[in-house]
Amino acid sequence: MSMAGLVYVYTGEGQGKTTAALGLAIRAAGHGQPVSVIQFLKKGDYGETHFSRLHVEQYGSENFVREPTSLDRSRAMQALDAAEQALKRQPFLLVLDEVNVAVSMGLLSADMVVRLLGKRGDTHVVLTGRDAPREFIEMADVATRMEKIKHRYDEDGEATKGLEY
Repeated sequence: MSMAGLVYVYTGEGQGKTTAALGLAIRAAGHGQPVSVIQFLKKGDYGETHFSRLHVEQYGSENFVREPTSLDRSRAMQALDAAEQALKRQPFLLVLDEVNVAVSMGLLSADMVVRLLGKRGDTHVVLTGRDAPREFIEMADVATRMEKIKHRYDEDGEATKGLEY
């Protein structure tokens, strides 16, 4: 009898949630395992989109979403549908980048994501983003909260290509 894939949650105010998820993705891809990354709320020239061994799909706006619109809701639903399609291909690892934020902004319900996780089979799934709902943390096999101690953004630092995106 095979066990269900593991669920990882990376959340918190500190930097490194997506980076940790992509670290797992690169490790899995390096072992020849198929990996899919679905990015909620992100679109643009992120370094991970150039790594040929990762299948990355973006369903976001080029701009940071502060006040969600109906278009943002539609994109989040498209991302959730893409995640369901990805699970049908049974990748070794599926990263749902910023899905926690999509839920905390009300673009998706936690129940919708929990239902998706119920279809994961042997696929390991990573959920990233601030404000992970309690349901995700309870369902997780591994849950890590990134704590911000200090960040240069607090002093108006700009994102560095190759480090933050």
